[in-house]
Amino acid sequence: MKSPFRIHSEGQKLLLLLFLVLVAITAIVFWLAPAWVWLAAGLGVAFYLIILQFFRNPLRLVPLEDDNLVYAPADGKVVVIEEAVEGEYFHDRRLQVSIFMSPVNVHVNRSPVSGKVTYNAYHPGKYLVAWHPKSSTENERTTVVIHNGRTEILLRQIAGALAKRIKNYLEVGQSVRQGEDFGFIKFGSRVDIFLPLGTKIEVSLNQKVKGNRTVIARLVS
Repeated sequence: MKSPFRIHSEGQKLLLLLFLVLVAITAIVFWLAPAWVWLAAGLGVAFYLIILQFFRNPLRLVPLEDDNLVYAPADGKVVVIEEAVEGEYFHDRRLQVSIFMSPVNVHVNRSPVSGKVTYNAYHPGKYLVAWHPKSSTENERTTVVIHNGRTEILLRQIAGALAKRIKNYLEVGQSVRQGEDFGFIKFGSRVDIFLPLGTKIEVSLNQKVKGNRTVIARLVS
């Protein structure tokens, strides 16, 4: 069954304002150059639909809530799977999985596990392209750590060249449920996930994934 089409709250005001602006532009064209009004209206509708799809928020429930499963926190393509040093919170080696969100992907970020938020920090920074190796440490970003009762999972929302608005709704001490919305990155970018060494990765490089649908890893007891 297809998910119902919904508009995320982050885009509602912008879409209303854009609608009014495009109507005003079309009215001005009709007043000054009526022969061009249909072209103006057509371009306005096309532009509005492009922006509209940025803010879609399909209703998705995880198929199975399981403390051993780590679901994709975002729609996109897996661009990194590697062992790396996480230097902000863990200060040791972790398994990193990075998902690149293109402008055509759903931009909602969803919690890959259930648990309690133990860390949340926003960092201003650069706007390098999201696939740049240094974007994880130099770009504007928000880092969140969730403790699922056994271990901690780190999520990092990273702004890119176009995405300069990161929204994160979590607070330290807050309990989150697997699959719940926890943030939004306007106009795409990237989400990094840092997992304990020994975690079984269930995705491959360049694989396309969907938030709350694709299992990206299984935690080992």
